[in-house]
Amino acid sequence: MTIGETARMLNAERRIDAELTVVAVRGWKRSLWYDETGLPWVNPSPNLRSVTAAALYPGVALLETTNVSVGRGTDAPFELLGAPWVDAERLSRTLNVRGIRGVRFAPVEFTPASSKYAGERCRGIRITVTDRDALRSVTLGVEIATALRDLHPSDWKRERFGDLLANGAAVIRFERGEPASQLVSGWAAGQMEFERRRAAFLMYE
Repeated sequence: MTIGETARMLNAERRIDAELTVVAVRGWKRSLWYDETGLPWVNPSPNLRSVTAAALYPGVALLETTNVSVGRGTDAPFELLGAPWVDAERLSRTLNVRGIRGVRFAPVEFTPASSKYAGERCRGIRITVTDRDALRSVTLGVEIATALRDLHPSDWKRERFGDLLANGAAVIRFERGEPASQLVSGWAAGQMEFERRRAAFLMYE
């Protein structure tokens, strides 16, 4: 949803009753990626430097509350993920075998110049987007989390993983050892209900 659509929905559902006017954008469709609009890219944040980084961010950033680097302090934030204790080959192979839609993984080493593990050699993965329309970023983040859980159960400090996932039932199931596919399917009913509720407030195709 756009900010305007979200505002309309909150105004109605929470009975805020604000005098709200949302001016629609001409020529925009929900299916458009930013680089298809003809507008110049302006970093919305210092570490979101491309459409690719922005597409990966909702999933990869789920890991930021844990003890892995998500590439901050490198030339490819959110396209890299790792830590000094990660087995890069095993993590890359494990994720590729899963056939996660829209992405491929390669083992990599990198040294962040700032942020987590600044100045330390990290081993991990480079994420390459192969089909951005097929990418489901949050699913990707959960897939990476379950791989770290299973490959590095003692090294990966995940106590705060649920802070950004923000789904208590999913966190409980995650700790039980369920695979990513089951975790994601667990919130499908809630997602369908949200999509039903939001339909009245959408302004664009």
